[in-house]
Amino acid sequence: MNEFTFDDSRIDWQTLDGFEYLHYRILNIDPVHGVIDVLFKFAAGRQIVLHRHKVLNHTLVIQGEHRLYTPSGDLKEVRPQGSYTVSPASDEPHREGGGAIDAIVLFSIRGTDSVFYQILDDEQQLIAELGWQQFADLYHAQI
Repeated sequence: MNEFTFDDSRIDWQTLDGFEYLHYRILNIDPVHGVIDVLFKFAAGRQIVLHRHKVLNHTLVIQGEHRLYTPSGDLKEVRPQGSYTVSPASDEPHREGGGAIDAIVLFSIRGTDSVFYQILDDEQQLIAELGWQQFADLYHAQI
């Protein structure tokens, strides 16, 4: 199989303070249907901050491997390029990252609840929350 590399050179990637190894580009926000579409780029061989998904997420791996890790950093799951996954809300915390190359993953976040993601410290204590309003603010700031 030939390795496909997605040309992301024209994407105006954004970053969040305190979120190492993660870039994003919000593609669309649909408040009528409660859907936010975001491209996330996870750095190769790195893990992002510990967090929980509090709403339904549909993902499509566009480039590389989307790797999921336990809170302690052990590899839990590998989603290869082309993988489509539907993940319900969960209280189980995890980390995410890229494999041998940066992973680019389309996330379609589904829900109108106020909290989409809970950000945790290494002791699994809540340190921040991201929800509809935070994503809307980030979207408007990038355009």
